Amino acid sequence: MIEIKDLSFHFGLRTLFENANLLLPDGLKVGVVGLNGCGKSTLFKLITGDLFPDGGKIEISRGTQIASVAQEIKDPSKKLLEFVLQAHSEITRLERELTKDLSGEKLAEIYDRLDFLGAHSAKARASAILSGLGFENSDFERPLKEFSGGWQVRANLAATLYAPSNCLLLDEPTNHLDLETATWLENYLAKTDKTVLLISHDRHILNRLCDKIVHVEADGQLRMYNGNYDSYERTREAEQEGARLAAAKHERVVAHLQSFVDRFRYKATKAKQAQSRIKMIEKMCEPPAVVKDPEVHFQFPSPAPLTQALITIEDGVAGYDDKPVLENLTLRIEPDDRIALLGANGNGKSTLAKILSHRLLLMSGRMTIAKKIKIAYFSQHQTEELDVEKTPYEQLSALMPNASETQIRAQLGAFGLNKSKSDTLIGKLSGGEKSRLLLALITKDAPNLLILDEPTNHLDILSRQALLEALNAYEGAVVLITHDLHVIEMACDTLWLVKGGTCQIYRGDLEDYKASLLKHNDKDGNASDKETAAGVRRRNAAQRRAELAPLKKEIRDLDKKLEKLNHRKHELENALLVRYDADNSIELALLGDQIADLEERWLTLNEQCEDIMAGKEGA
Repeated sequence: MIEIKDLSFHFGLRTLFENANLLLPDGLKVGVVGLNGCGKSTLFKLITGDLFPDGGKIEISRGTQIASVAQEIKDPSKKLLEFVLQAHSEITRLERELTKDLSGEKLAEIYDRLDFLGAHSAKARASAILSGLGFENSDFERPLKEFSGGWQVRANLAATLYAPSNCLLLDEPTNHLDLETATWLENYLAKTDKTVLLISHDRHILNRLCDKIVHVEADGQLRMYNGNYDSYERTREAEQEGARLAAAKHERVVAHLQSFVDRFRYKATKAKQAQSRIKMIEKMCEPPAVVKDPEVHFQFPSPAPLTQALITIEDGVAGYDDKPVLENLTLRIEPDDRIALLGANGNGKSTLAKILSHRLLLMSGRMTIAKKIKIAYFSQHQTEELDVEKTPYEQLSALMPNASETQIRAQLGAFGLNKSKSDTLIGKLSGGEKSRLLLALITKDAPNLLILDEPTNHLDILSRQALLEALNAYEGAVVLITHDLHVIEMACDTLWLVKGGTCQIYRGDLEDYKASLLKHNDKDGNASDKETAAGVRRRNAAQRRAELAPLKKEIRDLDKKLEKLNHRKHELENALLVRYDADNSIELALLGDQIADLEERWLTLNEQCEDIMAGKEGA
């Protein structure tokens, strides 16, 4: 059990925790959420003792063994399997003792202890974890220094899962994993009886694993909610709505009392009653605080409509340096397709994305691209190409030389970069803000096709939801590579499996695919065509987009009409200020009625769009 009592912690003048309290019983799986920078990772460091509180204390019950993922590898010369095995320090120490000259009694004691600790199966357990996280058997004897940074993070995660513990602290454990290894980890954690504290922006994992959600509040408090992330979100929204209604009621009561006071305070016959109401106002408590979580909105510009297939590939072969990676590619992308690419890292998903975005040419075969098509390609590697000495405004304005300042700031604002952020040096932006900037840069020309390679990696959970909603409202085609199952389920209608040196349409849904990864499906990984909840959700998402399309078009047409009518209204108002004219006055009155009617229609259409996005009946 972990109990946090009156915890306070500050970074300079910034308060992260102030008299925070929390009780975490054993055996729970708890998701820790909150805005980026609110102190989630700091909380873990306080629990592990890497940081010390300024006030209060953290009590950890006797017998609690905490394991958390190390930030770095101290000795990169160690071989992978050896590194993981040494995470069980007691087995390592006892096996070292066996090399010494010991008495028979001492040897028997050590062997008994090793048997109790399961030393005979240690290599098998460690190997299974490494395999689950994507390592091949041939990797086990390789030194850690030969692996990239992302694979070294996986090695640290493997060591954490193997180490003896009954409490796991996992900070964004899926960040460097693909969908396949993230699915394995999700299943592993679902089966463990250990206490798990999980910081994650992956809504699917928070829903699948968590019994409780702890929200790190803006005022430095820790608030626990029952249930998974969806349950937490519903409860929090209900609380905020309740607080808003209570505050509004408080305001109405005070206004009513104050109105009486203002009217009768100095009237002799009512003075006593007025004084009574003044005292009532003074005695009333402060209105309940209305805490509103920040809202994040993304918006992709609407592309010019295309009727023919966007991309067609026939008998394509793709690769590098005359070495094929993908062969027998026969694919077609229509203007309204929503495609997710499945397959383990290294199978060729990114290669296919580069082919589709025309960043890599086919080695052989035929690729046909629609005339006037505009393609936007997103990859995390592109953030490294941003000019850190420029601001987002300067970077985008260089790419839009004929655009006005208003247009440039509107494009940045469509991805959550306000004036302050758009005038900050790119080098000082967070990873998530750089990703938003990249989305703004690649969509400046209103593309017909979005190809997004891991766009959620640096986005928090609110930004991921904003991205999902923007994708569902977007009127072009999407090809998506991501390990975020929630985004795939809600945004994509079609699954393509990149496996075995080619890419084919996957006939099942995500649940079928996950089952095949966990070897609960047939051996070749082909899923049945049975209808499951994920498949229904994908079809519902497609239906929502189909319903939204005509409404969005009418809204855009109304925007244009309202802009013209308001411009004319402004002209008439200015003319009447100079000289009264009966005709202009009549036209202005009629114009006002026309604008009011169009604005009412505009509001109705937007409400219909919101209802459709919320999945309401009758939308």
